[in-house]
Amino acid sequence: MKSKRQEKILELIETHDIDTQEEPAELLRQAGFVATQATVSRDIKELKLVKVSTGIKNGRSTKSKYSANTLVADIDNRFTDKFKNILSEMVLKISYAGHMVVLKTSPGMANATCVALDSLEIPDVVGTLAGDDTIFMVMATESQALDIVKKLNKSINKI
Repeated sequence: MKSKRQEKILELIETHDIDTQEEPAELLRQAGFVATQATVSRDIKELKLVKVSTGIKNGRSTKSKYSANTLVADIDNRFTDKFKNILSEMVLKISYAGHMVVLKTSPGMANATCVALDSLEIPDVVGTLAGDDTIFMVMATESQALDIVKKLNKSINKI
């Protein structure tokens, strides 16, 4: 029942601009699910939903809504121009072996670059380790490693 409820929450946030936990709880009840605000709160945490801005007025966010954290699918959207510049200037080569991604950087730049990568909170990254000019990213699977290499290369124009 939990997985069906969470699937329904993901469907609801795609079709409605939901900005409170009470809204999906009510919509779930209307759809026949038993759901309290506390249950929805736990589901939101487990699904790693994030709030995104839906409007800007006078330079400030005017409204927000829940959204799925689709970082790996939309990695370009999460890179700021500054971060793209750092990566494109500092990362010399990105490759993978098995489920390990290896980034070669300019000397002395691996730590700073790794901190920037870690800040993206890529869901499939098991862990990272930085040396002086090399970063290791351990991915859960080899296909995830290949996928992130392609996306990182595309994002920083290395291909």
